[in-house]
Amino acid sequence: MGHRTLDNDAAADFAAGLDEAEPERRVAMVRDVLVRTIDATDLFTDADEAVAAAALVAAQCPGGAPVDPDDRPQEPMPAFPDQLRKLAHEALARIATDPCGPAPNWVDPDDAKQWQALLTRLRTVLVPPPPTVPLPDVERPT
Repeated sequence: MGHRTLDNDAAADFAAGLDEAEPERRVAMVRDVLVRTIDATDLFTDADEAVAAAALVAAQCPGGAPVDPDDRPQEPMPAFPDQLRKLAHEALARIATDPCGPAPNWVDPDDAKQWQALLTRLRTVLVPPPPTVPLPDVERPT
């Protein structure tokens, strides 16, 4: 397992699955892995895939970094709907705070810290923007 979001076997398999899927199915695949992670009541069996999915969503957000070209799906990703941003943030929050999740499995504590920092960066980008409230028309002084 590496420090990049798609730098492990499970995430690479997820990226390959996205490449093999019909373009209209890719959004559903990303949504499904995020929802499974959010709804997990036991082990996070899809944590690596959820981190990969969140990274793909974050890459389309303002301030998001592109996913490493060696690891990402080779086929273009569709524009992800805004709701995936919230789901990705929520899934990463569950993964990052789970005492039995992937973080404690790192052998080297520095590796665990780098991985947690990656999750924090992704979560920062994924924070949904506040809703815009239209301002009332105000007369300007003359």
